[in-house]
Parts: sequence; C-alpha cells; structure tokens
Amino acid sequence: MKQHRRWIQAIILTAVLLIGGYTIGSSLFAEDEIPREGSAAPDFTLTGLDGKSYTLSDFKGQPVVVNFWGTWCEPCVREMPAIQRQYDKWKDKGLVVLALNLDESKVTVQSFVRQYNMTFPVLFDKELRMRDRYAVRSYPTTFFVDSAGKIVKIASIEMDDNFIEQTIQPMLKQ
Repeated sequence: MKQHRRWIQAIILTAVLLIGGYTIGSSLFAEDEIPREGSAAPDFTLTGLDGKSYTLSDFKGQPVVVNFWGTWCEPCVREMPAIQRQYDKWKDKGLVVLALNLDESKVTVQSFVRQYNMTFPVLFDKELRMRDRYAVRSYPTTFFVDSAGKIVKIASIEMDDNFIEQTIQPMLKQ
C-alpha cells in the first residue's frame, strides 16, 4: 500500500510541475502582449451595426480612434456626443472612429445610435474578445492609433472635446 501511495504522489507531483511549468512558460513567451502606448495596436475584424466587416489594419495610413463603450455606461453616454463632434470635425482629414460595443443587443445599440446621431462605424465585440485582447478593465476606454498603427494614447476616462482634439491633432500631422 505504501508503494502505491508513493507512485501516486510522484505522478501527482509530476503533473503539478508540468502544468505549472507550462503555465509560466506560456505567459512568459506569449505572443499577445498587453497593448501599451507605443506598441502596435492589435488587429481585429468585427462586424458593424451596418452588417459590414471592419478590419483595423485596413485603416493603416489613417489615424484611428478605437472606443470601447456600452449603453449602460454613464461616462460612455456622456462622452459620445464629443466623439461625434470631433469625428465630424476631422473626418475629412482622414480620421476614423471605430466604436466597439461591449456585446449588447443589436436593438439596444441601434436605438442608442439613432438617439445620439452617431455616424461612425459601431462594431460588435461579441463575447468580449477584443475587450480582453486590449486588456480593457474600465469603461469607457479609448485607444488613439496613429497612421502607422501604433497606439499613441490610451484614455480610460470620460473624454471631452478638448481632450479628444488635443490628442487627435498631432496624429493628423503625421
């Protein structure tokens, strides 16, 4: 009986060491880094409210604002008119805004878009995959991506017109 216990203990110890080693190794050598200012923005392809597919890398050469939001998020609701105004002001200079909704129903999002007269693409982050990929932990969170595809600013705050404009203007000069 003692000999069986030792074998079982040895097998369990080996399994724990293998699983622990794999977990540590996979996190150390993971290809998916957490996006930071100065790093490349992770690419994505998501479906928009309009039924079209949008791929971030298709907008290379243009500054892009990637905004993670939800209709239930009060700061998101308050900042959306400012985002729309800045989009209207700078879209002719090439600015792109992609609003990634946090997995709400199409009806809820359509109603919100109509209420706030949003004209930029609203995309659905089904199963919150991009939220997790971008390591978004609070809402709203906005990534300002330059024409080379690099993140120049991450804003995890409620933005106003002044903040958005001051962040966008240098991106438009590149």
